[in-house]
Amino acid sequence: MLMKEYRICMPLTVDEYRIGQLYMISKHSCEQSGGGEGVEVMRNEADMHPQHGQGQLTEKRIYLSSKLPAWARAFAPRFFYVTEKAWNFYPYTITEYSVSFLPKFSIRIETRFENNNGDNDNVFGDTPTPPENVSFLDILSDPIPERHYKESEDPSRWMSSKTGRGPLEKGWRDDHKPIMCSYKRVQCSFEVYGFQTKTEDFIHKVRRSFLFLY
Repeated sequence: MLMKEYRICMPLTVDEYRIGQLYMISKHSCEQSGGGEGVEVMRNEADMHPQHGQGQLTEKRIYLSSKLPAWARAFAPRFFYVTEKAWNFYPYTITEYSVSFLPKFSIRIETRFENNNGDNDNVFGDTPTPPENVSFLDILSDPIPERHYKESEDPSRWMSSKTGRGPLEKGWRDDHKPIMCSYKRVQCSFEVYGFQTKTEDFIHKVRRSFLFLY
């Protein structure tokens, strides 16, 4: 199992982020429903966490067969799905992913949202993540694939007409007010001899696909 912690700062408060999070989850579900497949909600019910209190458990099946590249379709079943289990005890959440035909593969993401610039080295309150496994992701300067770029969403160009915030400039994380951080502890597991290390490392390299949703 390979575990890393990612810290993503944003020019918002934790309360403001919650509103945007609900919108993005809804948008993401709609996007995944394209291509003749969709998202099937298996459970959506109240849940209780011994430390974080009342929250919500949601379990979904996301059918993605038609979205695989051609080379992957040769190995995958004609129909398969990703199971997503999400426990929302905001500002603490847990999200787990598994694949129907790969029982030994899983991704677990623990997230904690705090109003700071990412300087909490034991945000989960148990064992601090080793410094070499901690990475800051910068929404301003980190490169993104060209196909995902939208000028209207570029932090170096965008300015909020409602709050007057933006555009962001180099070094913004040091003095911007307000600021919050999304701390994400990600554990990848693929316990198959000969494939484990490469697969777990690859998942962390393509982290953008799952880190910015929850």
